[in-house]
Amino acid sequence: QMYLVESGGGLVQAGGSLRLSCQASGRTFSNYGMGWFRQAPGKERELVAAIDSYADKTYYAQSVKGRFTISRDNAKSSVYLEMNSLKPEDTAVYYCAASEYTMVVTTTSWYNYWGQGTQVTVSS
Repeated sequence: QMYLVESGGGLVQAGGSLRLSCQASGRTFSNYGMGWFRQAPGKERELVAAIDSYADKTYYAQSVKGRFTISRDNAKSSVYLEMNSLKPEDTAVYYCAASEYTMVVTTTSWYNYWGQGTQVTVSS
């Protein structure tokens, strides 16, 4: 079992920035591909960004490309999401997730472990 705990969410004005962190424990973090998802009220959970286990390859949803950056520190068992130029439509609960595949994983069902989520609210 891998445990994931997100932090860093909050309320920010449009145009502002936030940095989300996800601390992993319970398994060897460097063996897992990681992703950040979000879910807004009334909408399906969507993949925002993903990174492979080597921190070599990344994926971004088109809606966040150029504004968000995913990174990881395997020595700290952590994955991060730097969010800049935030928009009201970025408002959602953000979740980090771990996949037993080491590659960049873009299929939601291939993620095996999930955090509890952290709320991000962007005011206009």
